[in-house]
Amino acid sequence: MRSLLIEIIIRLTPHTWGYPAEVDVVSDAISAVHLGHPSSHRVRTSGSWCVRLDPFDGAGFYVVLKGRCWLLPDGCDPVLLGVGDAVLLPHGTGHVIADSPLDAAVAREKAVPFERWVAGPGPDQTELVRGEYRLDCSRLHPLMTELPEVVHLPNRVGAHPELRAAIDLLAGELDEQRPGSCVALPNLLDLLLVYLVRSWMSEATSGTWPRVLGDPVTAAALRALHANPAAPWSNERLAAEAGVSRPTLARRFTTLVGRPPMAYLTWWRLILAATHLRNTSDTLAAIAGRVGYSSPYSLSHAFEREFGVTPGRYRVEAAKRIGRR
Repeated sequence: MRSLLIEIIIRLTPHTWGYPAEVDVVSDAISAVHLGHPSSHRVRTSGSWCVRLDPFDGAGFYVVLKGRCWLLPDGCDPVLLGVGDAVLLPHGTGHVIADSPLDAAVAREKAVPFERWVAGPGPDQTELVRGEYRLDCSRLHPLMTELPEVVHLPNRVGAHPELRAAIDLLAGELDEQRPGSCVALPNLLDLLLVYLVRSWMSEATSGTWPRVLGDPVTAAALRALHANPAAPWSNERLAAEAGVSRPTLARRFTTLVGRPPMAYLTWWRLILAATHLRNTSDTLAAIAGRVGYSSPYSLSHAFEREFGVTPGRYRVEAAKRIGRR
């Protein structure tokens, strides 16, 4: 259901990166590391307050629905959040969130651990939506690795209409329990993460992956590899798909992505294999065929070389991690 909703929205949303709707590296990068279901809740508070959240394996976000507050991420500058602002902490950075700016020492002393915080209503109320996504951070796609510690998306007229629509829908679902909320809420949260990452990419003035997806040759090659990773790709076939010579493809792809096309393909096939091991009960033979390996033995050998454990051990350990969420 989650992947279906994201696919529908992506197909209905105009793309501005020169990247076609049927293959989306952003969605692939997120889906490959997603663990379990996201969580969120709405917080209403007032007066003087200061709350601490420790670092965690995943990504967190805040959306301010009313009032304003300060985000004080570990090792980063404080960020003032106003009504309609959204902020993503893609690497699970520890932080304090408070009603006023504080220096690091005072924040550590005053902050209440989030799990012990009792927020109360009153005048000058602040309302927040807070959420977490649990991610397998052992093999993040480089697009996710490149995200800064804090992605602040201020509320500006006309900016990121899809993100604003998702925020409005999410706030509505959190306002009251409605029929279908158990399905709608996690899907809206997953959609919000896609829009947060997409919005960052549309505004990024530096960074590798906005350039990667903006380059027609590299984007065409990635489109082909992500569309059919199990195909018997070669540098020659991929260059033909991208409409350039093999040396041109190798040079541009390696310069932008940071590894040659076939090295990227090998890595991505193993990431996909890990995703299938984590999220399905498919046999190793079935997974091998799906990601482009001729036998379960060849996949197992390559997988152990990349991850340091056998596929079977990885599946067991992943099930334990998901079970703890």
